[in-house]
Amino acid sequence: MKTFFFFAFVLVGISFAQQADGDIADDSLTVFQLDDVMISATRSAKNLHAISRSVDVISNAQIKDFMHQNTGELLSLQTGIFVVGAGQNPGMNQALFMRGAGSHQTAIMVDGVRLTDPSTVNNVADLSELSLLGTDRLEIVRGTHSTLFGSSAVGGVVNILSKKNNTPGMHVDLNGTTGTLGHGSFLHSENVLINYSHTSGLYLSGGVENYSVKGLDATVDTATTGSPYKNRDKDDFAKQDYIGKIGYSDETSDFYFSYKKNSQETDIDRTAFIDDENYTLKFDRNFFTYGAAYQIDPYVELKYIGGYSDLKRGAVNDSSLVDASGGTDHTYFTDDYSGTSLTNELQANLSFVGIEGVIGAGQYKETMNVQSYIFSWSSFGIFESKTNLDTLNLQSALTNFFVRFEVDGSAIDGSLNNLSLGIGGRLNKHDAYGTNVTYEINPSYRIFEGGLLYALHSTGFTAPSLYQLFAPNLYYTSPITRGNKNLQPEKSSSFEIGYKMSIDDDLRFSLAYFTTEVSNSIEYVYLWDGTIGVDTLGNDFLRDDYRGDTYLNVGKVTTSGFEATFHSTISKQISFACNFTYITGTLQYAPAEINTTHTSNHHVQLFNNGAFLNREVESSTLIRRPVTANLVGTYRPISDLALRLDCRIVGERYDVFFDPKLGPFGALGSAPVESYLLIDFSQRYSFDDNVTVSGRIENIFDKKYSDIKGFATRGRSFYVNVHFGL
Repeated sequence: MKTFFFFAFVLVGISFAQQADGDIADDSLTVFQLDDVMISATRSAKNLHAISRSVDVISNAQIKDFMHQNTGELLSLQTGIFVVGAGQNPGMNQALFMRGAGSHQTAIMVDGVRLTDPSTVNNVADLSELSLLGTDRLEIVRGTHSTLFGSSAVGGVVNILSKKNNTPGMHVDLNGTTGTLGHGSFLHSENVLINYSHTSGLYLSGGVENYSVKGLDATVDTATTGSPYKNRDKDDFAKQDYIGKIGYSDETSDFYFSYKKNSQETDIDRTAFIDDENYTLKFDRNFFTYGAAYQIDPYVELKYIGGYSDLKRGAVNDSSLVDASGGTDHTYFTDDYSGTSLTNELQANLSFVGIEGVIGAGQYKETMNVQSYIFSWSSFGIFESKTNLDTLNLQSALTNFFVRFEVDGSAIDGSLNNLSLGIGGRLNKHDAYGTNVTYEINPSYRIFEGGLLYALHSTGFTAPSLYQLFAPNLYYTSPITRGNKNLQPEKSSSFEIGYKMSIDDDLRFSLAYFTTEVSNSIEYVYLWDGTIGVDTLGNDFLRDDYRGDTYLNVGKVTTSGFEATFHSTISKQISFACNFTYITGTLQYAPAEINTTHTSNHHVQLFNNGAFLNREVESSTLIRRPVTANLVGTYRPISDLALRLDCRIVGERYDVFFDPKLGPFGALGSAPVESYLLIDFSQRYSFDDNVTVSGRIENIFDKKYSDIKGFATRGRSFYVNVHFGL
């Protein structure tokens, strides 16, 4: 019924727009193809090959060619990106690691508006919620970009841009996909996207997608005997997306308002290796974006970008079976999380002879709340607990002012026409931690036609989350709260040097070396009685040595690596592309960095590796930062048929597991995860301009591999897609 009313609204709007169509000349609107233009690198449209950074654009045509189900799967094939969870059961959490930065250190944007989840510990959005419905293109900027995009842009920026106007008239896209993710699994999805574009520049669109999976058993069963009770179950996933957009675009103006609703339900398990048949997670997000742009004259354009998001995430775990006779653990609990975010930014784009720039200001606000309920019955009686953080009014605001200019050498002297210099800065004021500044310096030199040598020095930051700042949890022996209001933002300093070449789009390649140092790294820690020696903690069962847990700025993470990309159009029939990324790094922790005001001089134990910070600690074990490589070959024997072979290589890396031997309470240990090679094959055949049929086989050789220790990945998978466009 919701779908019916949604499309009724869209079609009524279209009918009103059509009534005015005859009064306007058909050639009053020109639609430009922007595949070779990027906006996110400089916050203004610029030729992709002239941008002095490591960037990529995934066009709408490429999105269709990839035939992936969501944004996370598509991004996992790109240079410098590793998406944990992309190969697991649909609905499993997908976290993005770019150039070795943490999953909370890459900014995910939708139409220039930051997408987050303020209700989570580290404020990271789950990529599995991002379908490709209504997506026009994805822009990827690698490397620290906080000067233009603020918090969390340490590893880079991914900007997902939705479709706007089309050629005048009615356009309908219908897609149906069905397939299997391995033995015993099944998926199907259907989506429809309707767009009406008027010759005046007015456009209206709406779409809906349904995605349903009868899934895999998400956890790995490691029991080697039949003695342990096992109630293995399949973990299903259901998702619905609704989108709508209305706007107006002509040569001088651009206005739009869009809405996206995401509802999904996932069967989840207790933890790695441990199944749970009665644990579900529901997620709902309403996401609004809006904006306006006006070209005052050839030199000045004003832009306004805004967005609002509200989300709810609810986990329910009913009593789980513990034996074959139907006995349960008599435990029921719910966790309900909610959050909102609000973005408003105003910018001016300036373009003069030899000088381009952007000046802007904005504010990002967020709120969160958590409610939990636990009920347990045992021989000791009934235990019941309720928690609600709404009276704490958890919220924060980050206000900013930014400026960036790019000067062409010809504006100074004609002999410097191959040289350019980008320089910018950003002032940030956070209502919890105060003020910080970021900047970038970006010189480049055109060596010869199509070649660009560049260097980049930039600083960035990641603001602490609301949970890390304000979580009120206490342990009965200590007044120290889990949230730490004294936290400072994580600060980064990056350097990059690269070269890229483009020859008539038939041959393109790039090389880049990068290094990033993140200081003030925020870590979750245990606190132990500081008057007792570390070696004796927890040895006396009659004495409680624990003093709670909290978050501290105590670490420094240094990563470095290089990346290479190559693309060649060998002929009209054959093309080839590949990318390679190598990353290495270290983690360092120092007792001198501990804020003893918050810890009351207690012993600090890192949860991430179990080490006590009574001495300096250094580790080269970076978690989930593998060497990656992707190779793609495309062959078109005839114009209507495309055959494609994909090879993805993920190198050996470390993952975490809970080790009860690390300290009195246990902590996270690390263990190597084997490398793997996946080979996929797909084909796409166009019967005419309206009907296309595609097929895809993933993991052709049914390779057994792991993304996260303890969780299963997909086996050999088959998909068939039928697309109808009008």
